[in-house]
Amino acid sequence: MTRSILCFGEALIDLHAGEFDERGFAQQLRPFAGGAPANTAVAVARLGGHARFAGMLSQDRFGDFLLDSLQQAGVDTADVARTDAANTALAFITLDARGERSFSFYRPPAADLLFRAGHFRNDAFEDTAAFHACSNSLTDPELAAVTLEGMRRARRAGTLVSFDLNLRPALWPRDSEPREWSWPALHLADVVKLSAEEFAWLADEGENAALDRLWRGSTRLLIVTDAAQPLRWFHPDAKGELPSYRVDAVDSTGAGDAFVGGLLHQLAGQDVRAADLDRWVGTLSGLQAALRHASACGALAVTRRGSFAAMPDAAGVARFMKVQA
Repeated sequence: MTRSILCFGEALIDLHAGEFDERGFAQQLRPFAGGAPANTAVAVARLGGHARFAGMLSQDRFGDFLLDSLQQAGVDTADVARTDAANTALAFITLDARGERSFSFYRPPAADLLFRAGHFRNDAFEDTAAFHACSNSLTDPELAAVTLEGMRRARRAGTLVSFDLNLRPALWPRDSEPREWSWPALHLADVVKLSAEEFAWLADEGENAALDRLWRGSTRLLIVTDAAQPLRWFHPDAKGELPSYRVDAVDSTGAGDAFVGGLLHQLAGQDVRAADLDRWVGTLSGLQAALRHASACGALAVTRRGSFAAMPDAAGVARFMKVQA
């Protein structure tokens, strides 16, 4: 049986704007269940993997909606905690003509920021293939400490650790420096996923300097996606490129999360553990197959509106890859 993939962090409500009036105000907002690590958990579950989500949900109506949406998607919610101390975070999303999105957030305060280390179940990291997190749970100092503790506990358990920067500048306090908070998490991850824009932001002193700094930690594989452009992958001793799929984009929300879900599902399915990454990358065939599968998941996600709703299933990915071959 394939071991589980545990995704940690925020689940929130994505409010997608419909028609706009002459002043530029949305006349209709449609709620979707979302949040980057929650999207990734749903992506894994839709592909047939054993996905779990750990995070704090509010006891408000939106929290109920998120819990139900996770469960309906097949995500194990045994690691979810609930609180009545704060409401659910909201993200207002607008799309341009190419399906590219922009965000406005109502967070903090929000329930997801209230998860603490004591909320992790004692056996949360047992028989877990991968632990996944992103920078959205680093924007608050207390939650950042919990995120890093979760990554450390996963490493001690022999679990592969995944980190998607998923940078959302609007979530960070004005006096904070996201790079300062991101590097400790990057150094705890075995696998890191960045967008091309995030890699450029992180590599403010040049790509080689950023890579040298990244390899000082635990990272053995960096993947840089760039929409329809070829993705790049880096290992301390190798690097390469793979073409991406070209599709008509409708909504890019959740595309990176779908990519990560597809990648983690492949890693778990191939039983790749942290100690195996160097050997696995060196064989190339397994890595390339995993990246092609992940790319297909991300490409399909941008052809649909929504967050959870955009995550493709295994049959859809297989059909897409067969047609695109």
